[in-house]
Amino acid sequence: MKLLHVAHGQAVPGVWTDPFRRALAELGEFEVVENGASLPEEALLARLRQADVVLGAWGTVRMPDALATAPGRVRYLCNVTGTVRPFVSLAHIEAGIPVTNWGDLPAHPIAEGAVCLLLAALKDSHAQIVSMRTGGWALDGRRYGGSLQGLNVGIYGFGVIGRRFAELLQPFGCLLRAFDPYVKEFPTYVTPVPSLQELFSRSEAVSIHVGLNETTRGSVTAELLALLPRHGVVVNTARGDVIDQEALFAELRSGRLRAALDVLAGPDNLPPNHPARTWENLILTGHSIARGWPDDGQPPTKLEPVHEICLENLRRFRDGQPLRFLMDRQRFLLST
Repeated sequence: MKLLHVAHGQAVPGVWTDPFRRALAELGEFEVVENGASLPEEALLARLRQADVVLGAWGTVRMPDALATAPGRVRYLCNVTGTVRPFVSLAHIEAGIPVTNWGDLPAHPIAEGAVCLLLAALKDSHAQIVSMRTGGWALDGRRYGGSLQGLNVGIYGFGVIGRRFAELLQPFGCLLRAFDPYVKEFPTYVTPVPSLQELFSRSEAVSIHVGLNETTRGSVTAELLALLPRHGVVVNTARGDVIDQEALFAELRSGRLRAALDVLAGPDNLPPNHPARTWENLILTGHSIARGWPDDGQPPTKLEPVHEICLENLRRFRDGQPLRFLMDRQRFLLST
């Protein structure tokens, strides 16, 4: 079995670790091509068509649409990480080439991060830390605070991450509501609502867990944000462009709302001198709230869960067994 990864520039070290490369080499002939973005399309296609499996990940070259109609030896497109749109197009899926990704792997760490951000925003941890560091002490209880107990929490998006978020919150006594028109069954402790308008109007805090697509882009509007009560909380660990960021920043600048954002719109960053960095009612975590235990920069000595899922699927492919986390048209269109 010939396995190939073509990197846009340099292969991302955190994905293609030595333990992972060794495990791939045990399954077949494994090759990494770097600086693939500089290859003419025909040269790229020629390299791809010699592989049985093309592996994608962060920093991958996008598969040309011509591969869908003339795949050569390619019989499987395996994305090691999550987001598939930089790797494949709908044409590849509709051509019947199996496409998979890491599936529900990030559900727990991201949901856990969202709970952390919700609590930190409710307890105004950022403002409290700033107060301590600048010589202050306790915050004014008339302007700060909150509790999960009895809190009306709205969940926008009830896929694997939104569902795990609800599971983690359930013991705290929140009143949980969710909006997701693609989900038909909800746990007994989550009340589905028919619209975003109802979700926001009945929530004191809203946590966002949808993928970014044509339907969700900019769907959290100024009008929806205005439905939240004073001191309401917005948590986003999904994609920044789901929210009208200027509208949210206007609410934060005025002091009416609080927010904890792991992700931001556009380039997912802020200039060093952006005033939002100083707002006491905004927590920013730089798209890293799901990070694991520190490794102090030491090279990995074992496979990570992301590698295990990929390797399991490669063995299933080799043995003719059903693949896990297979991408179909609907899942692709709803995914980021």
